[in-house]
Amino acid sequence: MFMINCLVLIIMIMVSVGFFTLLERKVLSYMQIRKGPNKVGFIGLLQPFSDGIKLFIKEQVWPMNSNFLMYYLCPLFSLIQSLLIWILFPYYVNSIEFNYGFLFFLCCSSLSIYGLIICGWSSNSVYSNLGCIRSVSQAISYEVSLSMILLCYFFLIESYNFIDFYFIQINCWFLYIFSPMFFCWFSCILAETNRTPFDFSEGESELVSGFNVEYGGGQFSFLFISEYLSIIFISVLSCMIFMGCNFFTFFFYLKVVFMCFLFIWIRSSLPRYRYDKLMYLAWKCYLPFSLNCVFYFCFLKLILYHFFL
Repeated sequence: MFMINCLVLIIMIMVSVGFFTLLERKVLSYMQIRKGPNKVGFIGLLQPFSDGIKLFIKEQVWPMNSNFLMYYLCPLFSLIQSLLIWILFPYYVNSIEFNYGFLFFLCCSSLSIYGLIICGWSSNSVYSNLGCIRSVSQAISYEVSLSMILLCYFFLIESYNFIDFYFIQINCWFLYIFSPMFFCWFSCILAETNRTPFDFSEGESELVSGFNVEYGGGQFSFLFISEYLSIIFISVLSCMIFMGCNFFTFFFYLKVVFMCFLFIWIRSSLPRYRYDKLMYLAWKCYLPFSLNCVFYFCFLKLILYHFFL
C-alpha cells in the first residue's frame, strides 16, 4: 500500500506540473492581451500532454566536448532530488511520519545546487558555466536567510514536524501575525527557485537559457519538470507555514494554487533585478532581518518560559 501511495503521488504531481505550465501560459497570455494555447483539446487542456510527447520523442543530441556520462545523468538526478522532497507530503494512512521533516527538507533542497553545478560543468560550454556560477552563488546566498526564517517558526512550535503547524494555526494564521516575515520568505523562495525577478541562471535575454543551454528533448524536460516540482512544493510549504496547515480541506489546495499564481503574476509584472543588487539584498537586508528574527524568537521563548512555567 505504501508503494501504491507513492506511485499515486508521483503521477498526481507530474500531472500538476503539466497543468501548472498551462496555467502559466494562460495567465501570461491574458496579461499580454492574447489567448494563449487554446487549440489542443477543450480550451487547450491537452496542450501539456502534447508538449510532453513532443519533447520526449525528439532526437537526443549532445555536445562532442561534454563529459558524456555526467551530462546524461544530471537531469535525472535533478528530477529525483525534486521528487524526493515530496515524501514530506502527509497522508492520513500509509505515509512516512517525519518527526524531523524540517531537517530533511533542508538537506534535500540544498542538494539541488549540485544538479546545477554538474549541469553547467558537464556541458563544457561557456554559457552554461556562467549560468551555473550565477545560480549557485544565488541559491547559496538565499538559502541562509530561508533556513533562518524556517528556524524561527520551529523555535516557536518546538518541533521539527510540519504537521505541528496545523495544531498551532487552528485559530490564527502566522501570515496575520508575522506578515513582514512572509514577504521576506516570498522573496527568498523566488530567488531559491530561480524565478523572475531573480532568474539570473536562466536569463534568456543575456545567457541564452543559462546552465541548461546545451540540453534538449527529454533531458531538458527533466530539468523543466524538476524546477516546476520545486515551485509547487515551495508553494505547499508556504501555505503550511503561513496560511494554516489543514491538508484535508479543499480550501488548502486553493491557497496552493493562489501561491503558484503569485509566481506567475510576478513573472509577468516585474523586470529582472540587477545581479549586484540581488547579492546586496541577500547579505545586507534579508540576512540581518532573519538573524534578528531568530534572536527575537529566542528571547520571546525565554520570557514565556520564565513567566508561564
